[in-house]
Amino acid sequence: MKRPTSHDVARKAGVSRTTVSLVLNGSDLLNVTDETRKRVHEAARALNYRPNRAALGLVKGRSETLGIVVTHPTLLAVDGFVTALIQALVTRSREEGYRVILDYVSGQGERTYTNLVSEGSVDGLLVINPLSGDSELCNIIETGFPVVLIGQMGSPNEHSVRTDIESGVRAVVKHLSDLGHQRIAHVAFAPPEFIAGKARLSAYTRAIAELNLQQDPELVTHAAFSAASARQATHRLLDGMSKPPSAVFAGNDTIAVGVLRALTERGLRVPQDIALAGFDDLPIASMLTPSLTTVRHDPSQHAALAADMLVRQIHRKAVTERKVEIAPELVIRESCGRVSD
Repeated sequence: MKRPTSHDVARKAGVSRTTVSLVLNGSDLLNVTDETRKRVHEAARALNYRPNRAALGLVKGRSETLGIVVTHPTLLAVDGFVTALIQALVTRSREEGYRVILDYVSGQGERTYTNLVSEGSVDGLLVINPLSGDSELCNIIETGFPVVLIGQMGSPNEHSVRTDIESGVRAVVKHLSDLGHQRIAHVAFAPPEFIAGKARLSAYTRAIAELNLQQDPELVTHAAFSAASARQATHRLLDGMSKPPSAVFAGNDTIAVGVLRALTERGLRVPQDIALAGFDDLPIASMLTPSLTTVRHDPSQHAALAADMLVRQIHRKAVTERKVEIAPELVIRESCGRVSD
């Protein structure tokens, strides 16, 4: 069956093809009566005609597309919170009338951001977990191009949505401390240069100091995003340690899965021999045995706030708060030896 064209709509509505294009693409450059607009829309619906998005971009001066950039390709494959966040961002972007392009930064010096912007592919960028010292992204932000970070870089001109990591991590460490744990290890979910992982490690370090718990560099190790890397990191942590920890705080729930596997392989029971806590409250957290104590922060809330902030930038509307922090919630389950009421 032949696909209907703007010529068909124009003929059915009794107007020019230019009028059809401008009306259906929402242009305010054409003065037409409401009756004419109504006839064009009715003709388009009757023919099941959809305007070409490239033509729409030419008329509006926008692509009606947002770019979602993940700063490490591994996150797409193994990080449950990132995949949930991307799904929420796509859903929210569609509600705002935008399609999305998903891309990632696979190495230093790659011009992912610049290519998306210079090609006119996107009207704005949503960047998940920005990298420390990313000069290319900083330059894009400084030009005034619409960008919202889910995370933070510390740039004075950035727009960002992030979890209050400090309060979330402190709640976990304090809960473990209240249960009597003095040696609490941390398996960071990312290498040291990764801002989000560094933020959780720094919050852990401060919480340990504030609560007068044992501070020992041997209690900290780094995984590399995946549960498999966390399993290896946990074995490295415990190998040869003269005084093992009585609890482990995993950088996120994906990492907690790998930690749990390693502890089981070493014959350690959770929570009887060692307590375990995570961060993110992924759906799997409540299904593990034992169920996982963790910190909840909703990806849908991040997506709604970030998409709204980006669309306001695109349309040159005022953004009341450039840097938004979301308060997390401690969820207590079986893995620490105590279940909340």
